[in-house]
Amino acid sequence: MARHMAKDRIFPHAIIMAAIICLILPSAALAQSAREAQRPGSVHRITPNDLPAPYASPSVSNSPLKIDRPLRATLAVPEGFEAISFATGLNNPRYLAVGESGDVYVAESRAGRVIVLRDSDGDGRADRKAEIATGLHRPHGLTFHDGDLYIADMRNVWRLPMIDGSPRISRPVAITERGALGPENGHWTRNVVFAPDGEHFYVSIGSAGNIGEEPVPRATIQQFNADGSGQQTFASGLRNPVGIAFYPGSDRLFTVVNERDGLGDGLVPDYLTGVAQDDFYGWPYAYSGSNPQPGFAEKRPDLVAASKIPDLMFEAHSAPIGLTFYTGDQFPDRYQGGAFVTLRGSWNKATPTGYKVVFVPFSGGQPTGSYETFASGWWQSGDQRARVWGRPTGIAVATDGSLLVSDDTGGEIWQIRYTGE
Repeated sequence: MARHMAKDRIFPHAIIMAAIICLILPSAALAQSAREAQRPGSVHRITPNDLPAPYASPSVSNSPLKIDRPLRATLAVPEGFEAISFATGLNNPRYLAVGESGDVYVAESRAGRVIVLRDSDGDGRADRKAEIATGLHRPHGLTFHDGDLYIADMRNVWRLPMIDGSPRISRPVAITERGALGPENGHWTRNVVFAPDGEHFYVSIGSAGNIGEEPVPRATIQQFNADGSGQQTFASGLRNPVGIAFYPGSDRLFTVVNERDGLGDGLVPDYLTGVAQDDFYGWPYAYSGSNPQPGFAEKRPDLVAASKIPDLMFEAHSAPIGLTFYTGDQFPDRYQGGAFVTLRGSWNKATPTGYKVVFVPFSGGQPTGSYETFASGWWQSGDQRARVWGRPTGIAVATDGSLLVSDDTGGEIWQIRYTGE
């Protein structure tokens, strides 16, 4: 009798242990998959057929924990490449632009200023720094046109006249009307790029909130004449477009977009896509094509039907920020004309993702459908909550063909160069 009772006691414990193991194994598998995704060269492909249903998993808050960079910690890059620290001690360096002289211009967004860095002795590390524009309102986008530097902040696009790489005046001049870039709330990044013919420039503007019907210019790319006049909506339904760039040798504009939250870990994939006049990409009524957004799709079925499928999808909540096409002559040929994108990393996913730079191969001016990890290492440890010493944001090709990557969390800029060794 006692023997049977002992068995009865053991049996429920066995069931409980089996249930615990069933819960742990998927979590461990996801963590292993996330770690594997950090390996340089790992390839990722997401298609519309891979998407889960809305609310298939809960939406969570899971911000990374900022840690100090461990001694000797560096970036992991593919074989034949090396990463070195180009500049440290910066204040929230978000975006980059490289001048013809090789000087590196940096938007220190939180400080409200733009600085210039110079490597005067050619050792791969900046040894000179100067402020060139202050008193801005969270500056982000930087681009050059006809030798002058253009800056986009929350209020305006500004022009800073330059001569021989130095500002001609002490303050930039606003070339857009106040209010043209939308209210100063919500998603604050504004990026700017000129068309190859120089007749127009384009500004990416995010939404105020996660999901909702908002007036233009929110969640759009705006087009202006070169002097700031003639504003019109170029493309819409883009929840938070950040990086924008023209494909080399063409008039095809591309952008990376941070999609909405609240639908679960697997939704909605962030993306890279080419955009044309009057394109609509779904927000807030649909996503990833004509997938209906709960609570909004029924309001505009016409726009649900018109919603375009992005060219390339990133894992949901990756947070793409920086975008540049490789046009240098230092990297191997396979990188020529491809896109490099910074994924700043998740804050609302049970299994963290991002915190790396990825490479997107192109063929015939279009993404081939996959992307691969190029540089990682900022995510030091932590499977359930990421422990990071940095988060990549800005990215630019230097005049020597190396790649520059800013880290807004660690206050650093990295230079990645090909040595072939």
